[in-house]
Amino acid sequence: FPTFSLFFFFFSLLKPETAAVLKRTVEALMERGAVVRNLENLGERSLPYKISKHKERHRRGGYFLIDLEGPPSIVSTMMDHLGRDIDVIRRAFIKHPVSKTEECSGIIPVNYEDKLIAKRK
Repeated sequence: FPTFSLFFFFFSLLKPETAAVLKRTVEALMERGAVVRNLENLGERSLPYKISKHKERHRRGGYFLIDLEGPPSIVSTMMDHLGRDIDVIRRAFIKHPVSKTEECSGIIPVNYEDKLIAKRK
């Protein structure tokens, strides 16, 4: 599966409500076949501008980053799911580039006679 990061923020909540939002989000990801690798709290900050969402204006929000592996189809379903969540202000998926793995070409034979001659010179 490809690796994604889900970046989202929601308006300022008390700790129990924050835990509930995170739990809902992680459970929704796992129900859709994702494997959550890491959850990072980026802290609460002022938003870059006032954002109106769900008939409210927001100035501050809690920022979170979730690293996950899952099928590409998860992106559109989770964007819809998080769009309906009244606590989430913004959300975005970022696809990580696939790292190319190099195949081992085997052991390269070393000519020891050449090494000995090179040391004598």
